[in-house]
Amino acid sequence: MNSHKYQDIRIGFIGHGRMFLALSGGFLKANIVKAENITASNIHQKEQLVILDNGIRSVNMNVDVMKSSDVIILAIKPHVVSMVLDEIQNSVEKRHIIISIAAGIKMTYIENKLPAGTRVVCAVPNTPVSVACGATVCSFGTNVTSEDQLLVQSLFRTTGICETLPECYLNSVTGLSGSGPAYAFIAIEALSDGGVRMGLPRDVSTRLAAQMLMGAAKMVLETGKHPGQLKDAVCSPGGTTIAGVFSLEQSAFRGALMSAVEAATMKARQLGEN
Repeated sequence: MNSHKYQDIRIGFIGHGRMFLALSGGFLKANIVKAENITASNIHQKEQLVILDNGIRSVNMNVDVMKSSDVIILAIKPHVVSMVLDEIQNSVEKRHIIISIAAGIKMTYIENKLPAGTRVVCAVPNTPVSVACGATVCSFGTNVTSEDQLLVQSLFRTTGICETLPECYLNSVTGLSGSGPAYAFIAIEALSDGGVRMGLPRDVSTRLAAQMLMGAAKMVLETGKHPGQLKDAVCSPGGTTIAGVFSLEQSAFRGALMSAVEAATMKARQLGEN
């Protein structure tokens, strides 16, 4: 995609937390939008306007984000969504595309809170968007045009991959790729600990673990082969790798990961119901 095509698009973040930092950092790194065209709200800052070190405009009123932006990203916790929607509903204009990344919040809930015809997108990104290796899944509301879809997909694809699925899958996506980086970080930390236990220096052990996971993931994505097929290719009969795999199977490694995805999915559903 032409990285300059959307540079005049004005992006607003309601919320000033980790996903704001990850997404805004990813957009800036991809040169998809100018820093001065990004505005974020931080209700805890005293000043009405602060220019952050990276050039992003930070304001202390959510309605000010609405005034200065075309694409609005609701980067907020689920429990404050209702309050924020009540606050901004009178500021929504026809030009706005509203993208919610709040876990579990249903699209119809947002649409019913905002003026009729509002273009609403629900998305599940993850923190690796900050290093252009993110995975985002979008679901589009009935008022979203094909041109809107292209814009949203283009924005997220500058930060990694972007898939489109019906909304009914988004809680499962939250459990898998949304929360998944934490599972991967635990795996890297544990593998690094294993290397240290076997005598490797900590810094080398951590780099090897992280690079190994990144390389294995790249093989899955680029070869299109089933992960089991790639695993079998590493396991020589009677060798070291199958001994390690056997230990993982004894410890219910697969089941632990599957249970983590299930638990996070159930939590996302619970947040949406509350």
